Amino acid sequence: MIRLALLILRLARCWPIYALYRLSPARKVLDGDIERWRSREKVSWSGALAFFALMGHEGFRSVVYYRIPEARFFRWLAGAGVPALYINTPDIGPGLYFQHGFATIVHARSIGRNCFINQQVTVGFHGEEHAPVIGNNVSIRAGAKVIGELTVGDNAIVGAGAVVTKSVPPDCVVVGNPAYIVRKNGERCREPL
Repeated sequence: MIRLALLILRLARCWPIYALYRLSPARKVLDGDIERWRSREKVSWSGALAFFALMGHEGFRSVVYYRIPEARFFRWLAGAGVPALYINTPDIGPGLYFQHGFATIVHARSIGRNCFINQQVTVGFHGEEHAPVIGNNVSIRAGAKVIGELTVGDNAIVGAGAVVTKSVPPDCVVVGNPAYIVRKNGERCREPL
């Protein structure tokens, strides 16, 4: 009963953002984000109710404000996004998920589908124009740094605290400073990048 009351209150506060979402050209991409967030946050509602339920999560609000910049005007009503989360990437596929995105900077050339990013991550430039490309189904864990003109391949995991300055092949797990491969195609190994 309390969950339903909170959802109704959120509906009253977030309806302008929901209207912008319904009219937005980014709606299809945001639908992919909603589905990813629903599964990660175990939200049983679907459709509009899922949207309103997820608006209670500051990380989801950050994604909405990124996808629909006009929605930022209603932050005073719906609530702010994650403090110190900076997203400056021109092309991000659907399914973007931030878990505890505090103190995170995401500045890549592009990010694929279903990217998972923890807190205190830096994805960014080396020099003025050399930014990473992040593939599909990539997970970047807490405190990791992915810097420079490189590619993180599909299905890769960048471990907590890893410092990545060279391209990561697909289907790999990298850890350490400097990062090295500890799992490749499901098999344990220890290889330099």
